[in-house]
Amino acid sequence: MLTTISPMHFVVLSAALFAIGLFGAITKKNAITVLICIELMLSAVNINLVAFNMFVTPEAFIGQIFAIFVITVAAAEIGVGLAIMLTIYRNKLSVDLDDFDWMKW
Repeated sequence: MLTTISPMHFVVLSAALFAIGLFGAITKKNAITVLICIELMLSAVNINLVAFNMFVTPEAFIGQIFAIFVITVAAAEIGVGLAIMLTIYRNKLSVDLDDFDWMKW
């Protein structure tokens, strides 16, 4: 029996991905893992953008354009984040977030 996919399926999927990413970003101590979890949360947002565009205005490409913009910003964010992590690793020999206490005021 073939069932149709409703917008609720996409919302549940993206909510689950966002919750997993948020949990990982809050609980993990490794900075690289936190960046990966942030990317997972941005992927959940992209699923919502494309899914709502598909169901609300299927003739327009607004959701896809916003998703491409989010992917572009995420790529820039991960590039800058990895460059910062590489510099910190060269100086401190660790990417553990507990070791970044010298960045506090």
